[in-house]
Amino acid sequence: MDKKQKIAIAAIVIVTALLSGLVLTTGGKDSAGEGAGEPAQGHQEEKAHKDGEHHGAAEASDHKDKDEHGDDEHHKTTSAKGPHGGALLAEGANAIEVVLAEDSDGARLVVYPLENGKPVLPQSVQLTAVLARPLQEKEKIPLEVTKDAFRSAASIEEPHLFDINFEVVANGRKLAFTFSKEEGKVELTADQIAAAGIKIKTAAGVRLNSGLQLPGEIRFNEDRTAHVVPQVAGVVDSVSANLGQMVKKGQVLAVISSSAISELRSEQLNAQQRLALARSTYVREKTLWEEKISAEQDYLQAQQALHEAEIAARNTQQKLRAVGAGVSTGGLNRYEVRAPFDGVVVEKHLSLGESVKEDANIFMVSDLSTVWAEIIVTPKDMNTVKVGEKAIVKATAFESSATGKISYVGSLLGEQTRSAKAHVVLQNPSNAWRPGLFVNVEVISDQTEVPVAISAEAVQSIDGKNIVFVRIPGGFMAQEVALGRTDGKQVEIKEGMKAGMPYAADGSFAIKAELGKGSAEHAH
Repeated sequence: MDKKQKIAIAAIVIVTALLSGLVLTTGGKDSAGEGAGEPAQGHQEEKAHKDGEHHGAAEASDHKDKDEHGDDEHHKTTSAKGPHGGALLAEGANAIEVVLAEDSDGARLVVYPLENGKPVLPQSVQLTAVLARPLQEKEKIPLEVTKDAFRSAASIEEPHLFDINFEVVANGRKLAFTFSKEEGKVELTADQIAAAGIKIKTAAGVRLNSGLQLPGEIRFNEDRTAHVVPQVAGVVDSVSANLGQMVKKGQVLAVISSSAISELRSEQLNAQQRLALARSTYVREKTLWEEKISAEQDYLQAQQALHEAEIAARNTQQKLRAVGAGVSTGGLNRYEVRAPFDGVVVEKHLSLGESVKEDANIFMVSDLSTVWAEIIVTPKDMNTVKVGEKAIVKATAFESSATGKISYVGSLLGEQTRSAKAHVVLQNPSNAWRPGLFVNVEVISDQTEVPVAISAEAVQSIDGKNIVFVRIPGGFMAQEVALGRTDGKQVEIKEGMKAGMPYAADGSFAIKAELGKGSAEHAH
């Protein structure tokens, strides 16, 4: 090997060594950037974040630097799951797992403290929880310490639509997390609310009329309704009254030719003539007796005959008056049927030339200026429905109402219905309350001020519970309520809502339909 070859081999070795050193140097630098440098650059909250910062993300590598987070910021629930299947809220090595555990009393809050993914004793951690519901004041949740977790002393009432703000003190660090649930929420925009015809009202205190609502029917006022009968048999000569006609007291309704009336009037004429003869005889005999011309016996006989004639005349007059026949303005057999009082002819059962009996019901006249609202009262309602109680009558076929008082309650129960009848007297100046009209009668037994009431139509029934859809930002919340007294239009809210809360009144069924579609599923 000559000198040139030796020099070439040495050059190759030197170049190879230099290239190997360059490769090794580059690989070591990259390795250090990925393995050791990333924690210092990619996740710097251990130095950059303050101890009081609120965190709720499950993955520490997702946090950014101090400039993008404020000291009081809350991070809400993520999709990360803990060992018990609950929501995992983590910051660095510290974390909590939040579970809503169902038991016989409802859903209880259970919080498991963790460190580096492993459970720690709850005695080593300080934890407070504050429940924040829409439109309601925040409330602190009392927690009990068990062997491995914190557990709420009471169940978390539905609806489960809330934020729970946790404050955790662990290893000298103060952290904050937010756990959120949105069960029972129906999201609707303002345009969707308007399109569905949903009207928003506000719960407020009102005066409620407490009482009882019963179905009823408008009837004739039987105290001012008469069945007109002719009282004598005969043949109809003329009919001057028609159905629906307003008539006055004493107005002629029909004329009947009656042989019985003719006989009564003939008897009356004979009695009147005998009375006139007896009176003149008495005057003459009295004068003769006073002048001592005739005997006293003749005078006494004339006096007795006069008395008998007067009695006979009065008797015939009373017979005519008893059948309603007055002084004849035509033939002796003319009998005029007259209206007993001012009213309306509501029934008519005769026609010209018809033969009628003395007990035939030929007309019915009723004074419709007042009517009855008749109701059926069962024994359990007897203590509420009393004479003199105020009642509000509402028509079922149209918008109309009237106020009256109960004037009658039956003393006996029907053998078949086991109920009693009662009625309210209503003034009817415009004849709006027509007999046969179905009505609802609300018997008012008391008037009470209630602190919170809403429209009765706002209450919906879901799974056997009374639900009201309360307006919250972004839509509505299904709120269970406890109902109290009602007057048919408004209902008292004893639990579940406060005065001032907005809610869906008209059109709330549309929200119920949306909820049924699964837009707000119930899950713990």
